[in-house]
Amino acid sequence: MRVLITGAAGMVGSKLTARLMRDGVIAGQTITDIELHDVVTPETPLHETIRVKRHRGDLAAEGAAAALVSRRPDLIFHLAGVVSGEAEANFDLGYRVNLDGTRLLFDAIREAAYRPRVVFSSSIAVFGAPFPDTIPDDFQQTPLSSYGTQKLMSELLLTDYTRRGFFDGIGIRLPTICVRPGKANKAASSFFSGIIREPLAGQEALLPVPRSVLHTHASPRSAVNFLVHAAGLDGHAVGPRRNLTMPGVAVTVGEQIEALARVAGNNVVALIKEQHDETIWAIVKNWPTRFEATRARQLGFVAETNFDDIVKAHVEDELGGRM
Repeated sequence: MRVLITGAAGMVGSKLTARLMRDGVIAGQTITDIELHDVVTPETPLHETIRVKRHRGDLAAEGAAAALVSRRPDLIFHLAGVVSGEAEANFDLGYRVNLDGTRLLFDAIREAAYRPRVVFSSSIAVFGAPFPDTIPDDFQQTPLSSYGTQKLMSELLLTDYTRRGFFDGIGIRLPTICVRPGKANKAASSFFSGIIREPLAGQEALLPVPRSVLHTHASPRSAVNFLVHAAGLDGHAVGPRRNLTMPGVAVTVGEQIEALARVAGNNVVALIKEQHDETIWAIVKNWPTRFEATRARQLGFVAETNFDDIVKAHVEDELGGRM
C-alpha cells in the first residue's frame, strides 16, 4: 500500500508517521511506500522495507497537489492546515491553506481518475454557539471562526467528492489534542496543553481563560488511533454522512488542573499563573463543550475516559515516565 500524508511535519503527522513506520501495516495491508509533505521538510528515520519520500512546499501552489497524487497513493491522510488562532489573525492565509489547498488536493485526486481512501482531519470548531449541554451528532454546524468555516467547507467538499465517486472520504472532527508536546503553537487552544506541559517541565504557564471553561480533549495517542481506525473503516457502514465527531474527555480547565495535581503534585500546579487574554477568550468562549459522539463510538473509535489518563500519557510518551 502507498500512503501519502500532508501536514506530515506537524505533531499529529509526525506521530502518525512513526506509528505507520513501526506497524508496517494499515487497514490490513502492508505499507510499501510513504510520501510525506509539509511546508518544512518532514523528518523520519529510514526503514528497512518501507520506501519513504519527503516533499517540501505549498500545497496550494500550482501543480503541487497533482505532483503528490501522481503516484496514485492508495491512502491519503490530509492533515495540512493553518491552526485556529493563525487562521483568525491572517484571513488570506487561512483560506489559502485550509480551503484552497484542500480543494486543489481533492481536485488532483479527481483528475487522476482513481478512488483512494482519504482521511481528513477536521475540527469541532465547525460548531458554533449557542450549544446544548451535550452536542448530538445531528447538531447544526454554524462555525463562529474563520478556521471553523474553512474546516466546514472542506467537510462539505469531502462529502460531495465521495458522493460523486471521486474518492472514498472520511472526515474526523478532532477535539482539542492535549497534551501536545514541544513548544506552543498559534492555535487558540494552545493553552490547554501549556498549563499541563510547561509545569511538568518545571516552567511557568499562563492561563488566559476562566477555570470554568469546559472543553473536550483527547491525547495525541488517541488522535493517531482515530486516523488509523478511519483508514480501515467500511465506507458503507459510515454511510453518506462522512464527517464524524470523535469522542473525548469533557472537563473544565479547573478539572484539568486537579488532574495535574493528582498526577504530579501541588508544587507543579503552583507554576500555573492566571492572566486573562481577551483575544483568546473571544475565540474560546464560542467553542463547543461536550459531545455525544454516538456514531463514532458505534463505529469503533475510542478515546480516554478521564483527564488523569491524558496527563499520564504525556508523561509516559514525552517524559519517559519521569516527572
